[in-house]
Amino acid sequence: MSRIVGIDLGTTNSAVATVDSGIPFVIADAEGNRLTPSVVHFPEKEEPVVGHKANRVRLIKPQETVYSAKRFMGRRGADIPREEMLVTYPVRGEGGGPVTIDIHDRSLTPEDVSAEVLKKLKRDAENYFGEPVTRAVITVPAYFNDAQRNATKAAGELAGFTVERIVNEPTAAALAYGLDKLKEKTKIAVYDLGGGTFDLSILELHNGVFQVLATHGNTRLGGDDLDKSIVDFLIEKIAPNVESLNGYMVASREIDSVIKQTNDATVLALLSRIREAAEHAKIKLSSENEVEIALPFLTPEFSFSCKLTRAELENLTREIILRTRPHCLRSLSDAKLEAKDLDQVILVGGQTRMPLVRQLVSEWFGCAEFTETRGEVRLGEEYHKAKGPQLNTSQNPDEAVALGAAIQAEILSGGFKHLLLLDITPLSLGIETFGGLMNVIIPRNTTIPVKAGEMFTTAVDNQKSMLIHVLQGERERAKDNWSLGRFELEFEPAPKGVPRVGVQFEIDANGILHALARDIKTGTQKIVQMKSAVDVDDADVQKMVEESVEHAFDDLRARQWIEEKIKAGGNISATRKTMAEFASELDPEYKTQLEAAIEAVEKVLEAEEPKTKTGDPRKLKEANANLDEVTKPLADFAMDKAMEALLRKRGMIE
Repeated sequence: MSRIVGIDLGTTNSAVATVDSGIPFVIADAEGNRLTPSVVHFPEKEEPVVGHKANRVRLIKPQETVYSAKRFMGRRGADIPREEMLVTYPVRGEGGGPVTIDIHDRSLTPEDVSAEVLKKLKRDAENYFGEPVTRAVITVPAYFNDAQRNATKAAGELAGFTVERIVNEPTAAALAYGLDKLKEKTKIAVYDLGGGTFDLSILELHNGVFQVLATHGNTRLGGDDLDKSIVDFLIEKIAPNVESLNGYMVASREIDSVIKQTNDATVLALLSRIREAAEHAKIKLSSENEVEIALPFLTPEFSFSCKLTRAELENLTREIILRTRPHCLRSLSDAKLEAKDLDQVILVGGQTRMPLVRQLVSEWFGCAEFTETRGEVRLGEEYHKAKGPQLNTSQNPDEAVALGAAIQAEILSGGFKHLLLLDITPLSLGIETFGGLMNVIIPRNTTIPVKAGEMFTTAVDNQKSMLIHVLQGERERAKDNWSLGRFELEFEPAPKGVPRVGVQFEIDANGILHALARDIKTGTQKIVQMKSAVDVDDADVQKMVEESVEHAFDDLRARQWIEEKIKAGGNISATRKTMAEFASELDPEYKTQLEAAIEAVEKVLEAEEPKTKTGDPRKLKEANANLDEVTKPLADFAMDKAMEALLRKRGMIE
């Protein structure tokens, strides 16, 4: 059977790794590069060009070269903000349809593009081993939803892999840092800031098992955003001297938008050179205090040169880095921990080489102070005297995720038997119930793989089917959460409350959801895999979690109102039905009392707010309680009559 390799399929760079004699390492390509840019150039008649060669061609033919395709994988066109479409290549996506990339009369999907990157990594691995490699573990950002995970798996299959496992990137990184060697109950924060994504995960080690306690992040925040801030800074200096750039200098405007909107080859070349210079300067300033940015012969008459200091870079990018802090705080809160409870904070992703990132992370988590050594920021020797967690920068941040994937691959192959990796689901999963509420079946931060279910019944007489509306999110009302899909289960008509339908959710080891609904009476069932039914915009993940806290009291009030409203409807219906049945036998004064109690409930129901569709649950609860109290004699009377009829039927009374 083929060996299993570990792959970090990144937004900016990708890597393939393996384990040999117990040592994980990243496999280099024929040119000695261990990182492969996630860039693919599509010539008109030749085979696609991938990696460093494609990155070089990107400067010349930006409209035929695809980068950051990972951001579009598994997403619907309607859910992608316009600014994300502002890349240098043609992207199309409308409504519920998938995103497509149209180049040379070819309609490519993001999965097609990622498959080309994976094919290149597959060839590199096969060249190293001298044999076919057909099995892989592939990593994804922790906040990739079900559709995006399936899209990643599909890309792997298009590349010729059997995808054995999809693993969250921060969790894989923890394996690479050798955290299994730490003491029991060790708690670790994984700060992962890459080219295009950010995640902060809290993990705990117990009996050789890594368990994710919480995770939070943004899959559209990374080093690319820092590059754009430097590009704006450079264009502001260059534009007064380069006439062709005058029309493109808007400080808040994304360079990709500029490139996409011009067909001027000269301008495209200028902007591409500026972007490359910005990235190189950023990288150099991680180890140097000042760099010179030289762009000779931008025009025949003008060459550009300027100095950029580390302090200036930090001023340009500080606000972007600060955007990662709320995710750190949220993860700690979800894990019910404080920073001082952590043992280590590990840094993952190439952007964490930046001194400002290390400084801020150290401050946020209360890590030991830094010392400057040979131009690098490292942990001070006095760490053990500090009260905070250790800042662990011992691994190459660019390679840690791939190494962790390789370790997971080795675990699946039967090696590293003392290790086990457990992931979590970052958002709650449930179904819509009567009244428009969300009933949670699998809570947020549940360890996966997991299987859970509940029993449900009907709310309407003679109902012939039940609509299973699968939801993902943290809000109380279904409409405030995301829809993952709908399917129906049919059954025999029966009075309300009689049918029994079991609903079960199963999240497999790859984080993919399978929903099952079964009619308990007949055994009829449906199983649906939630794969491409919907995509959740990753920026909205953060927004949803924050709103779940912000609107917690309003949501609770809405749930209480809806539950009381459902109860009121049932009470009123049952009371009127019983009153009609025994109308001639009820005391007129008591009937008036019943009508008054019903009217009081209906009056509160009428007071619901048109916009929110909710009213005062406290008043409705009081009105319901009053109706319950008033109807007790009626219920006792109806019960006596029912018992009398039963005894008469059995001949026990005349």
